[in-house]
Amino acid sequence: MKPQFRQIVIVLLSIFLLSCSSDETALETVTPNTPPVIQIPVTPISSSVNYLALGDSYTIGQSVCETCRFPEQLKSSLKKKYTQTSFSLKVIATTGWTTTNLISAISQQNPEPNYDLVTLLIGVNNQFQERGFSLYEKEFPEVVTKAIMLAKGDKKNVIVVSIPDYAYTPYGMMYGTAGRTKISEEIDQYNTFAENYCKTNNIVFVGITDITRQGLSNPNLVASDGLHPSESAYALFVERILPKAKAVLQD
Repeated sequence: MKPQFRQIVIVLLSIFLLSCSSDETALETVTPNTPPVIQIPVTPISSSVNYLALGDSYTIGQSVCETCRFPEQLKSSLKKKYTQTSFSLKVIATTGWTTTNLISAISQQNPEPNYDLVTLLIGVNNQFQERGFSLYEKEFPEVVTKAIMLAKGDKKNVIVVSIPDYAYTPYGMMYGTAGRTKISEEIDQYNTFAENYCKTNNIVFVGITDITRQGLSNPNLVASDGLHPSESAYALFVERILPKAKAVLQD
């Protein structure tokens, strides 16, 4: 082979090899396509939802703003989740009410039995006013029955919330160690009865009492009156209630 021809062949071969190497490098540096984000669709619910909250000071939100109480926070959280749905909220609750008072108020107001969601939190004043546990044993099932009736007669639409423990508040500290122990034991008795009743009758029960028992170690969980839950405490209530409420509305 002539020297000039050999040099031409070497040059062409070198160009070819360099081209292949460049292509391989380009292939190696290509960034793979990012997989698309899959949006999980929200299960549709009714275009309008009627929510009824039954209870006492813990439902009315004593010492916190109207939008700070847990029923309002729950309503707001549901609206953020279901943007195409309108939500209405009715509250039947007053500070100091016992089961007797709540039953009487429901009878007097006689609301329409058209609620898609009903929450019930009652009993602390039975304990506080020393009405006797036997009265709660009698009247708690009665008020639950009324709640079911108002929830379109469907017990799946009812959520019972446990009673907070006021022994773990600055107000509760006034009772001393023995008094606070007695309060907590009695609150446990009330809550155990309510929870067992709900389990037996396939009614949703949400426990929030442990949250309120952090009131002394975390003062932010207690309202300015030193007794009732704060907006922050109610927000923690809603974190536990919200999944159950969504299940009710999507059923």
